Amino acid sequence: MTMPDLEHALDALAGRVSSLREARTAYPADLAPTLDAALAELDTAAELLAEAREELRKAPKRAGGRKDGGQRELKLLRQVLRAFPVPVIVLDGGGVVRRINPETSRVLGSPDGYLVGRSFPLLVDVSRRAAFRSHLTSVLQTGQPAAFETRLAHQGRTHTVQLALTRLTMPGEPQQMVAAVALPTEVQLPEPGALRPEQSDGALLLAAARRQDLLTRMGRLLLDEEALLRPVALQRASRLLAAEWADWVIADMVRDGAPRRSVVMAPKNHPLGELVRQIESADPSAGQLVLQVLERGSGMVLEMVDDDTLLGFCADGPLLTAMGAGSVLCVPIGRADGVLTLVRAHDRPPFALADLAVMQEVGLQIGLAVRAQSSFQSRSRAADALSASVAPRNLPDVPGYEAAAVYHPGSSVGAEFYDVFPVSGGWGFALGGAAGKGEEAASVSAMVRGGLRVLSVWETDPDLVMRKVNQALVTQGTGMFVMAVAGFVKGRQIRLSSAGHHPAVTLQPDGGVRFAAGGGVPLGISPEAETGVQTLTISPGETLLLYSEGLISSRNEHGEPYGEERLADVLSRCAGQAPSTVVKAVEADRHAFSGGQVWDEIVVFALRGV
Repeated sequence: MTMPDLEHALDALAGRVSSLREARTAYPADLAPTLDAALAELDTAAELLAEAREELRKAPKRAGGRKDGGQRELKLLRQVLRAFPVPVIVLDGGGVVRRINPETSRVLGSPDGYLVGRSFPLLVDVSRRAAFRSHLTSVLQTGQPAAFETRLAHQGRTHTVQLALTRLTMPGEPQQMVAAVALPTEVQLPEPGALRPEQSDGALLLAAARRQDLLTRMGRLLLDEEALLRPVALQRASRLLAAEWADWVIADMVRDGAPRRSVVMAPKNHPLGELVRQIESADPSAGQLVLQVLERGSGMVLEMVDDDTLLGFCADGPLLTAMGAGSVLCVPIGRADGVLTLVRAHDRPPFALADLAVMQEVGLQIGLAVRAQSSFQSRSRAADALSASVAPRNLPDVPGYEAAAVYHPGSSVGAEFYDVFPVSGGWGFALGGAAGKGEEAASVSAMVRGGLRVLSVWETDPDLVMRKVNQALVTQGTGMFVMAVAGFVKGRQIRLSSAGHHPAVTLQPDGGVRFAAGGGVPLGISPEAETGVQTLTISPGETLLLYSEGLISSRNEHGEPYGEERLADVLSRCAGQAPSTVVKAVEADRHAFSGGQVWDEIVVFALRGV
C-alpha cells in the first residue's frame, strides 16, 4: 500500500467512524450494532497500522536509518490517534495512560494531556475496577479483544460507556500496550457549582466563573418578588441568556399536552422582522429536537449542526438555516414543563458539554420559577376568595345601633370570621374562627359563617342556629373545631350563644367594663352541642364589643400575652366614643404592645346603642 492509498484509507476510516458516532447519538437505546461495527473499525485501524509498518520497513533507509523509520512510524500513529473521532486511550500494562486523543479530552472535560501519566483504573467505577484489571491482563496475555460496559467518572461528569480493549504494539516501546475505545451510552452531568480538580488553565477557570455567575444572576432574577406576582420569569430568563450566551433563545412551554412557542429572543442586531414572526408562529412539534428533549427529559448539545431540519421549517426553508445556526443547545424547562433552545451562529464558539450542564440547571430553575409563579397566583386568588368569604366588605346599618369593626389578616390564610346579617324580625351578628391555619381552616370558617347566616333566616333563636351548624360540622367530618359566638338583636335585647368563644364585653357610658358569661364548647367536637346562652340589654351609649383569639394572644417582646385585663383598661378610656373610635383605639394599643407584629388574625367588632 502506497502512502496516498494509506491516507485515503485513513480518511475513509474517519468518515465511517463519524457515521457510527451519529448512529450512536440517534439510536442510544440500540448500541450493540454500533459497538460491533466500532470494534470492526478498530480491527481495520490495526490492519492499516500493520500495513503502514510493513511499508515503512521496505522503504529505503535514510541516514539515521532505523531511528528515522521509527520516528516516521510514531508520527503516523500520532496522526491516526488524533484523527480518530471517538475517545481512544493508550494504556501500558499497568493501566497507566500513555497516550490520549483530543476526543477523549473533550468528552471527559479535561485539558489536553491532563490524564497522561495517571492511572486509568481510577476513572473506572469502584465496583468495576477489579473486572477492568482482569480484562486488561487478559487482552495483554491472549491478544483477544474484550468489550464490556462500565462507568467512567472525571471532572464532575459520569459516563456509562462501552469500553473496547485491544492489544497494540507501539514502536519504541519495550512492552505491549492496550488501546481502549470508549463509546459513551449515558452521561450524568456535574452537580451545579461542583468544583473541578486541578483546573490550572486560566481560560477554563474564567469560563467556569462565568457559568457560576450566570447561575447566581439567574437565581436572583427568578427569585425577585415581581417574578411571582407577574408572568415575567420566562421573559426575563430568556433576555438574560440572549444578552450573553446565545444569538437566538427560544422557549416552548407545554400546554394541553403539547409544546407551544412562548418566547423568541433574536440577536441584538437583528431587526424584529419576518424571520422572528415565522419562528414565533412555527409549531415546536414539527421539529425533532424539542420532542426528543421532552421525551428523554435531558438536554442535548450539538457542537456542529449537521441537520438543519431539527427545529422544523419556515417559509425560507429549515429554521436553523434561516437563523444561521452553527451550534445548538436544548434543555428541558423544569420537569417536562417545556424546552429551552439556544442557538449560536457559525462565527461564535460552539456550545460544549460544560455549557449543557449549566443550562440544564438554568432550565430547572426556570421551571421552578414558572411553577412557583403559577402556584403563588393560584394561592393568592384562593386566599383573596377565602378572605372575602370570612369578612364582609361593608357593615350594614342596624337600626338603633352603630357598628364598626377592624380585621387584620395574620401571617397565613386566615381562619377568623365576622358577619352582620338580617334575621327573622331583626338583625344578627357572628364572630369566630376555626382552630388552625391555611386554606382548609379558612374554608371551614367560611362554611360556619355561611351556615349561621342561612339558618338565621328561619330560626328566631341564635342558640338553635348554633346547634344546627354544630350538627352539620360534625356530619361533614372535617376534623376541625370552631370557636364562635352569635347574637340576635331585637330592639334593645341581644341574645348571645357562645360555643367556646371569648366572652363579649360591654362598655358603660361611665367607663365601666363588664364581661359577659361566654362559655360553651367549640363547634364540631360533639354531636350534642354545649353552648353558653345569655341575654343582654344594650342601652343608648353602651357598647358591646367582641374580639378574636388573635387579639388576646398577641405577645410583646418578652412573650407576655395582651390579655383581657389590658383590653378592659383600653376600653375604660374610650367611654362615650363612637364604635369606630373604640375599635381603632384597641387596635392601636395592641399594635404598640406587640411592636406591630401580627401572627394570627385580629378581629374587633363593636355595636353601640344610639
